[in-house]
Amino acid sequence: MVYNHQTDKGQWTLYRREVRLNGGRDQTIYFFSRGEPKSGTPADMPPGFSVKIVPTTGMPVLKRA
Repeated sequence: MVYNHQTDKGQWTLYRREVRLNGGRDQTIYFFSRGEPKSGTPADMPPGFSVKIVPTTGMPVLKRA
């Protein structure tokens, strides 16, 4: 199930994307977006993480629980 989070700035959807780091290692990154991003697929909440709201911007971010 795709994870959505409601803030006072609107509805945010969690996305994931596979990236290759400079050392050649592959890593999955997670990010929130209000619209459709250029790349990435909607994602479930990864285990061991929780959502935190950044006070200065009001944007949600993932934090290890």
